[in-house]
Amino acid sequence: MTKEEIIKMQMSRIEKEIRDTPYHKGTEHHHGILRARMAKLKDQLEGPMNKGGGGGVGYAIKHSGDASVVLVGLPSVGKSTLLNRVTNAESKVGNYDFTTLGVVPGMMEYKGVKIQMLDLPGIVEGAAGNKGFGKKVISVIRASDLVVLMTDIKRIEWLEKVKAELYNAGIRLNVRPPKIVVHKTHKGAIQVIDPYYSFDKETVVDVAKELGFGNAIIQLGEKIESIDRLIDGLVKTRKYMSAVEIVTKMDLAKPDKIKKIPQQVLKMCADQNLGIEEFKERIWKGLGLVRVYLKRERNVEADKYEPLIIKNTSTLDGVLKRISNQMRDDVNKAYIWGKGARFPGQEVSFSFPVFDEMEVYFGR
Repeated sequence: MTKEEIIKMQMSRIEKEIRDTPYHKGTEHHHGILRARMAKLKDQLEGPMNKGGGGGVGYAIKHSGDASVVLVGLPSVGKSTLLNRVTNAESKVGNYDFTTLGVVPGMMEYKGVKIQMLDLPGIVEGAAGNKGFGKKVISVIRASDLVVLMTDIKRIEWLEKVKAELYNAGIRLNVRPPKIVVHKTHKGAIQVIDPYYSFDKETVVDVAKELGFGNAIIQLGEKIESIDRLIDGLVKTRKYMSAVEIVTKMDLAKPDKIKKIPQQVLKMCADQNLGIEEFKERIWKGLGLVRVYLKRERNVEADKYEPLIIKNTSTLDGVLKRISNQMRDDVNKAYIWGKGARFPGQEVSFSFPVFDEMEVYFGR
């Protein structure tokens, strides 16, 4: 029996025990141990796929542009058609499954930002276990900035199935990471700081031990509502991503089908340009990017042809570091213009948060 077969057999036994053990406060500790053991085995089984891609299991993708977006969904839901509408790509389009057998890149430009779009082979049920090139597809997803989940009007329920496959592969969509900080120490065993009383400390300690922790201080910065969230906060293989959900081929929709589409899901028909502009805007918002225009001189117009593209969680200090590591030592003042400034040319500190279309001048 191979190592992989042994791990799968162990996982199967643990899954059965989890199913057979009712979850309540009295069994919370036992469930925590089982789920931690399962997480560790999954990481052993899946290997590099859960570490951001690479390791020989992924497609060789050369990333370009300011951000990368992957189109993921069932075969023949219109990924190729959408890619061809919004980018300069030429992805083959057909009315049969698995038209796209490789990864087709294209570049979408929106609000001055270059966004690489990748049309992946159709993802199928069982992808997390490597069915249908699953590991290769998932490795590309993990290395990207945003995922677009696509299905068509005839298979709406598959959105949940695709999300479940990605969840099983360690990808967390449209949620933020748990606020858990781990300080590894040389001695002192495992200590738990939990002012929110999320779990009894023995549960946290034993879950951490199952995950391979020895000496550490584990600090919970918020109420952790479930064992799964606790495990997510302790392991390093989770990937947190923004996602946009789409139902395509709305030209074939009947009223009873339309009612079943969740409100947050974008309704599209790329052939008829239905939803194309809203799609671009949702991608922009999901990426969380802003454009920062730099001024060479304080009293001249900013260069608006080549904005600096940076995350909306950044500060002016981050902008400086993007420009030059040495520049931070050469300037001590920042002046800003735009909708986030109280007045044109406002002087602010380097800890000031960026906003879209900010104009900034650094000087002395």
